[in-house]
Amino acid sequence: MSQISEPYEYVLYIDEAGDDGLRAVRPIDVVGGTEWLCIGGVLVRVNNEASVVDWVKQIRADIDSRQGPVLHYRNLSPTKKRRACELLAQKQVVCFAVCSNKKNMRQHSNERAAARGGKQWFYNFCVRLLMERATELCLIDSRKRYKAARNLRVIFSERGGHSYGQTKAYWEVLKRQSMAGTTYLPKRTVRHEVLRYQLVEYLPHNQNAGLQLADVVASAFFQACDVLENRWDPEPAKLLTPKMYHEAGVYADSGVVLQPTPPWRAELTPQQQEIFKHFGYSF
Repeated sequence: MSQISEPYEYVLYIDEAGDDGLRAVRPIDVVGGTEWLCIGGVLVRVNNEASVVDWVKQIRADIDSRQGPVLHYRNLSPTKKRRACELLAQKQVVCFAVCSNKKNMRQHSNERAAARGGKQWFYNFCVRLLMERATELCLIDSRKRYKAARNLRVIFSERGGHSYGQTKAYWEVLKRQSMAGTTYLPKRTVRHEVLRYQLVEYLPHNQNAGLQLADVVASAFFQACDVLENRWDPEPAKLLTPKMYHEAGVYADSGVVLQPTPPWRAELTPQQQEIFKHFGYSF
């Protein structure tokens, strides 16, 4: 773990479910990457950072989770998955979910990103959508409470094959574009006023309790989207509703993001549409 040298007011834990492979994508290809990539985020105030460990212990004790030394959503029974989400929804957190259906991205390439060394451009783009919303919330909240921007600490779940240096480099590109007024998709932007690269870390899932909570969010939404592995169940993700980020009561394209846009382009089945209709999307 790196040494934290700057003060911060917020902590954002980020994990993912599914993969970002685009060369072959199910169900178009019999053998291929997952149809969905879901990025989950859990945001807490710094005064609750130490409590996160106790929250995970409480959840594991409540659901009698003995499958291993950590809370791992995928390994839970259906009943325990629902209860874990119900308990998370009682904590002082704000949650985010970015759900990208990859069928329309199959074999797509981004030559400009690749030229900059951005081999994981698709993953970076999905994380960007989460960061835009989380940093905006932190900036609004800190200006309201403290009359000035306060820093956000970001902790990623470390996964093999990902270069998080590329992610930070991508954020730097976005920062320059924002300053120059040339941002593509200018509706939102990552608010660099609250972002400090010294406060960005990458830790194994089993070494950080907050990442285990982010796994619950990412995996619950993945389970609500994915119908290919006979584990489809939108109910756990629905139980997270009280803690999903929303703007004036609107969850769609706020705390819950569906890609591609507009929603009909994803060509979702009625089962896949259910979770997004619950959060206000129309098809």
